[in-house]
Amino acid sequence: MLTKNNIYAAGLSLPQAGHSGSGAATKGGLVFSAPPQSIPVAIAAILEPMLAVGTLIASLFWFDEPFDRATALLCILSTLLMFPGTNRFYERRLNAAVDVFAAWLAVVSIMVLFGVALRSFHFFKHEVLLTWVLATPIVQYAGVLAGGAFMRRHAEQPSARRRALVLGAGSLGLKVAQALRQRHEFGHDFIGYLKDSTTSACADEAQAQVLGYFDNLPDIVRKHHIKDVYITVALSTQPRMTQLVRTLHDMAVSIYFVPDVEGMNVIQGRMRTMDGMPVMSLLESPFIGINGFVKRASDIILSCILLVPIAPIMAIVAIGVKLSSAGPIIFKQRRNGLDGDEILVYKFRSMRVMENGAKVTQATRGDPRITPFGAFIRKTSLDELPQFINVLQGRMSIVGPRPHAVAHNEQYRSIIDAYQLRHKVKPGITGWAQVNGCRGETDVIEKMEARVAYDIEYLRNWSLTMDLRIIARTVKLTVFDRNAY
Repeated sequence: MLTKNNIYAAGLSLPQAGHSGSGAATKGGLVFSAPPQSIPVAIAAILEPMLAVGTLIASLFWFDEPFDRATALLCILSTLLMFPGTNRFYERRLNAAVDVFAAWLAVVSIMVLFGVALRSFHFFKHEVLLTWVLATPIVQYAGVLAGGAFMRRHAEQPSARRRALVLGAGSLGLKVAQALRQRHEFGHDFIGYLKDSTTSACADEAQAQVLGYFDNLPDIVRKHHIKDVYITVALSTQPRMTQLVRTLHDMAVSIYFVPDVEGMNVIQGRMRTMDGMPVMSLLESPFIGINGFVKRASDIILSCILLVPIAPIMAIVAIGVKLSSAGPIIFKQRRNGLDGDEILVYKFRSMRVMENGAKVTQATRGDPRITPFGAFIRKTSLDELPQFINVLQGRMSIVGPRPHAVAHNEQYRSIIDAYQLRHKVKPGITGWAQVNGCRGETDVIEKMEARVAYDIEYLRNWSLTMDLRIIARTVKLTVFDRNAY
């Protein structure tokens, strides 16, 4: 679980991206969150992992069980899956509750998969595990409520208030001001805007709270006792930016830079340093580092578990394909995978033809190329089952953007903006677009645009919890969806 804490570099702070919690303002995939305070940030990083470990130890004592090596390993695994924790102190109570329980469900699901794969459940008393699983999210939520109450009470003290000024009164400045207003109860007081005298850009909603121009910055900071200044000036005005930062260096205020990425498809945008030099990513796969390990491990474990019960079904489908028409049982088609590299995707053959060249005609409702048995396995998605082998091979993932034929990719990449971004992750057997109704033929360009939009949204917002929700909704759609053919 990633934090949303700002990362400081070169005297400026650039917001980190991730899921936007309550009160966060999203701009092209970058998430603006209120500036961190060292104590709550440090507590948030360890709160949920430590409460999970503490609840496990309490469960052991309650049932008079020893703290042995297996339990120690379980503590380490749960801590690794949850650390660093997310700062939920600023979230609304309902949002925090949903996030805590969803995050814990994801962690428990992974640990169950590990337990099944390693056959390790016999090391633990079942009453201990059940108590731990049920009590932990309740204890964690109570900890979040207590932390939030502490932050609110602390924010009531005059010395804890953070009076904030926003430089720039455009659309981005409005978003920053809105986020600050929503954090008022946690000590953030939005005072007003300053605008650039060299441009007339000023949103109508900001007019009433414009305190002056950039040239008035020193006087405004002193008059209103400003502690935090947010710069929303475009990167293209670098000389102006340099001048503002130099002026603020003499004012003893905290400086935050909110990058204007309007019009950019920012995927997993975040800040990091490289040899002390700040670097901001605008487009990055969500499966970097530990996320990549978690994604791959869940794919392998789930595929191994699912292949056992579906093996007899695959055998029956294979026989049905063989008897329904002449041709191979498995249809192998060239498609684009991770980073756009070509891969071979397996499917049970459902047509009398096997198009795999420069031109591939999409299947349509009542398509005469589809065999009667092929229509059945396409309707029930049984034709996709061999792709679990692709998952084990590492070519695909269980959840991700659906792979399109190479011919279709070449067709759409030139007419749909950011189409190729969907190849920043491995293609999936099912995906966010499919469970939101974007299945079947894309006979008009708007349908493909909608599918791509959902795929990009998945890249921006990926979490293991989201994958589990997609899998659950896929099972439901497999039975009830009437749009598949």
